[in-house]
Amino acid sequence: MNYKSIIYLACVLTTTIGIAQTKSLNVVEDFKPSSVNQQGKLYPQVNSEGRVRASILAPQASKVQLDLDGIKYDMVKDEKGIWTGVSEPQDEGFHYYQLNIDGASVPDPGTVYFYGAGRLGSGIEIPAADQEFFAMKDVPHGLVSENIYFSKLTNSFRRCFVYTPANYNEDSKTRFPVLYLQHGSFEDETGWAVQGKANLILDNLIASKKANPMIIVMDNGYAYKPQNNSARPESIFEEVVINEIIPMIDAKFRTIANRENRAIAGLSMGANQTMRIMMNNLNTFSHYGGFSGTSNYPSTDAIDASTFMNGKYKDGASINKKIKLFWLGLGTKEPIPFPASVGAFRTMLEKQGIKYAYYESIGTAHEWLTWRRCLNQFATQLFK
Repeated sequence: MNYKSIIYLACVLTTTIGIAQTKSLNVVEDFKPSSVNQQGKLYPQVNSEGRVRASILAPQASKVQLDLDGIKYDMVKDEKGIWTGVSEPQDEGFHYYQLNIDGASVPDPGTVYFYGAGRLGSGIEIPAADQEFFAMKDVPHGLVSENIYFSKLTNSFRRCFVYTPANYNEDSKTRFPVLYLQHGSFEDETGWAVQGKANLILDNLIASKKANPMIIVMDNGYAYKPQNNSARPESIFEEVVINEIIPMIDAKFRTIANRENRAIAGLSMGANQTMRIMMNNLNTFSHYGGFSGTSNYPSTDAIDASTFMNGKYKDGASINKKIKLFWLGLGTKEPIPFPASVGAFRTMLEKQGIKYAYYESIGTAHEWLTWRRCLNQFATQLFK
């Protein structure tokens, strides 16, 4: 038997085992390879119910599980040592997951790897009904470039990814507004361009004239003051943004370098960071977007505007004059404490008479489909 025949037989056997297993669960047998699989890999797969089927060759293992969304699903081994398992239906959108082999959590070798949950690991895309807004289309596409720089404040090399719109190089005299866009906790500067598909979202919006062309800067929110090994890390991300990143971007790219054409936004931890940066630097930014987070996260307590953040929100009339767009977004299935935390913050804004826009992503939780939708909505209102 040749190599191709062996591979074919293994695939047939795995599929047979998978079908036998799913029939007992009344699972719809219309599984297809995930859109984020490595090239040529048949597994993992997703069906029309949003179930995930994973498969891995591990003949010496005694127990293998699919670990998805905090639930471990037992997988079944066939006579060839191939383990196969199926999950319950998952929400639409992107999900991190891993395989657990005899107690050791490992990435699934079938998928492209993503940096999330503090590590490189596997991801699965459950097709969304509205996925057209971040789909790859035949429209003019911008460029995402990697920019490496030395930070004197952290005494380390850092990098950011910069999206420039498709028309950036058409006219060397044209200058653009800038959005500084931040990831969440245990993620990094790759998140928005890879999991978040920020470039495709903007390509599609700009092509349909729903958003103005803009530059997007995506940096790493983990920035610490140099220290010895015994010292507790001190975050200086705000200082890095204001004193290093913004001057570098204004020097290297054709930006409109004023507050009226500068926005800042982030998700979860990034929402907290960017909101605090904005409120401390209202002479630098005029547009803000907070996705699944605010500057009071994770507190759900009522906010006293006279003392919160040293009274930064006390003068609502002044804030309304300085901030052109104050935008908040949240998924309707977000876990505790996000709805309560954002709700307490909105109550404070309303008491202070601070104008803001609010958006809810229907049926999504604390994950990338929520934040893709938020960016899609937020970007249409920027720099108008």
